[in-house]
Amino acid sequence: MCRLLGVVSQRPAPMAELVADDLVPFLALACEHSDGWGMARRTVDGTGTAIGIDKGVGRGDLSARLGRLLDGSVTDAALLHLRMATPGFASVASNTHPFGDSGAAFAHNGEFTPATALDEVIGPALRATAGGDTDSERFHLAVRRRMDEGTDPVKAVLRAADDIRALANGFVSLNCLLLTPDALLAYTEHDPGSAVVARRGADYFRLSYRHNGDTVVVASTGVPQSGSQWTPLPERSLLEVRPGTLTAVVHGV
Repeated sequence: MCRLLGVVSQRPAPMAELVADDLVPFLALACEHSDGWGMARRTVDGTGTAIGIDKGVGRGDLSARLGRLLDGSVTDAALLHLRMATPGFASVASNTHPFGDSGAAFAHNGEFTPATALDEVIGPALRATAGGDTDSERFHLAVRRRMDEGTDPVKAVLRAADDIRALANGFVSLNCLLLTPDALLAYTEHDPGSAVVARRGADYFRLSYRHNGDTVVVASTGVPQSGSQWTPLPERSLLEVRPGTLTAVVHGV
């Protein structure tokens, strides 16, 4: 299982500054979630708005490259991912999140079986573009297929989750973050009867968000979330936050 952190801001700033209160405890989770790290951020320049992705294999808290990216990447919307590899899926760059390109970035925390459950939905042509072999990348491709066909990203995520529910033999969690040039999306759903929940506790897959006026931060458990500032996302709901205005909408409730 993995850990997720996302942020949206009213104005661009270095990523480390945008998540200053949450970065140290989040990176500390890399002691356990040590199979890779990834970062995606929204960039705006004279040619338009795009998504930049960087990732590496190994512990994020020990990565000098990630440290430089956090200090030097000026953005108003971004996500971070720390990977704990599912058994059977190698700790290699092609299996490391986020997946995507300049149009969107996707990071998943969870598992569904079999990993091939979405192959018919994705289709052979798009499936051939996959860099790795994980269920998480297939989740991304199911979302991306709909986006490429013109479906709104919110509906694309919700429909891909519907597909997993209908076609997979089972799933542990479908928690994910999707970053587009227009918004950060956070979806949450898990199986409360899974072995992971039995081992880790009922709140292990909770996604919560904090709106402090200047930023909205979305985080997995492991990042301190005490007090009334944090709002848990309801099960099977999707949070959509837009940079600049910080307009935050919860879909699916």
